[in-house]
Amino acid sequence: MKKNSRETTLVKNTLIITIGKICTQLITFFLLPLYTGILTTEEYGTIDLLNTLVSLLLPLVTFQTEQAVFRDLLDVREDELKRKKIVASAFYSILIQCIFYIILFMIISPFVMNQYKYFLATNVIVFIFSSLFLQVARGLGDNKKYAIGSFLSAFSTIFFNILFLLLIKLRANGILLGTMLGQVVCILYSFMSLKLYNYINIKFFDRNTVKKLWRYSVPLIPNAISWWIFNASDRVIVSTILGLSSTGLLSASSKFSGVYITLYNIFNMSWTESISIHINDEDIKEYFNNMFNLIMKIFISICIIMIACMPIIYPIMIDFKFHDGYNLVPILIIASLFNVIVGLTSVIYVAKKKTKEIANTSVISAIINITVHLILIKFIGLYAAVISTFVAFFTMSIYRIKDISKKYFKINLEMKTIILSVIVLFFTLITYYINIVLLNIISLVIAVIFSIHLNYKSINFIIKFILKKNKGDSINE
Repeated sequence: MKKNSRETTLVKNTLIITIGKICTQLITFFLLPLYTGILTTEEYGTIDLLNTLVSLLLPLVTFQTEQAVFRDLLDVREDELKRKKIVASAFYSILIQCIFYIILFMIISPFVMNQYKYFLATNVIVFIFSSLFLQVARGLGDNKKYAIGSFLSAFSTIFFNILFLLLIKLRANGILLGTMLGQVVCILYSFMSLKLYNYINIKFFDRNTVKKLWRYSVPLIPNAISWWIFNASDRVIVSTILGLSSTGLLSASSKFSGVYITLYNIFNMSWTESISIHINDEDIKEYFNNMFNLIMKIFISICIIMIACMPIIYPIMIDFKFHDGYNLVPILIIASLFNVIVGLTSVIYVAKKKTKEIANTSVISAIINITVHLILIKFIGLYAAVISTFVAFFTMSIYRIKDISKKYFKINLEMKTIILSVIVLFFTLITYYINIVLLNIISLVIAVIFSIHLNYKSINFIIKFILKKNKGDSINE
């Protein structure tokens, strides 16, 4: 193996996935003025709440089987028969589970008085199969098709949202319908481009393969529910106690931290694959620590720059009726930074197939999140949602660093970097809440200079990588 080949592959895969993801995510972000301008806070809150329920139902219906498909395909990329068994077994088991879900939904739906309830059925199903097919693409090592599928999904969703919202004026129904059709486009593309008709053959269905997939995936259900509690239960609690209007405010202010997490999730796909493939390398400890600290610096910098930009960006992107969400944004972005730390460490559990350990730590943190939220909401209102999220992610990140250091290998943190980052972040927060134009500009300049200094080696590496790729060479340094 050439020196730095793992780093080169990691950068290459990340860039491929980024091309497919980031463009449409940015378009979605820049459509915020449209969504928040046309929809009321109650309508925006309703859409967010329904999407929240969809995210809760996905792991309950699928048993997180799509995650097991990705992990198992990594180990059998050269064995065609095993690949077909994994894909076919996963597809038919999930299909049966979806049928049971629809039957249960039809039994319960007459008792649910909500005009959007049928989107809860259709959107869950299309999200399940788009997610499964995209994970198959990743597992087979075809990140380009994964990126294209993700791009088509997001672009189609945006197209249909604009069509239904602006031209046909379906309001909330239009956004929900557009989201569903975007996933359908992704399903059709993935099915044809990956030639899944060669895999999804009943003769390849194998019960033992399903059992193996479930042994990996079922322990991830509590973890998925815990992440739902982190990312979604806040909306449910807020809508119940403070009303849908407050949910709309929380949803709008969360869009910025959502962009931050999207950036990490793009990287995390390549990061998980890289660690899973190289977990048994002799120098895995050194490789992990080097990459962990490098990525930490990048996302600390993004966190600081985003907060420094918010006084300028928030009034432009968000309609004035959502202005009360302004003060929530920095806390959510900082909470997301600790979410990134959790993600960076979690890949060790995934690589070693220790999904029960993932579940255990996630459940504890989820309990902390919901408990803190319920205790504080009557005293500080909407701030309880963001503070409880911060406390939970902070707790989980510290625990997982210590747990991995104890059980597998020590994670070495660069304390000098952490101390300097805290100082710059603290200054950025002060200027954010004072919100004076001159101070905001100074804060942004300091944030950019600090970030360039902190990430000089990474910037240099990426520039060299891109230049050498343009020449058709590989990095051999």
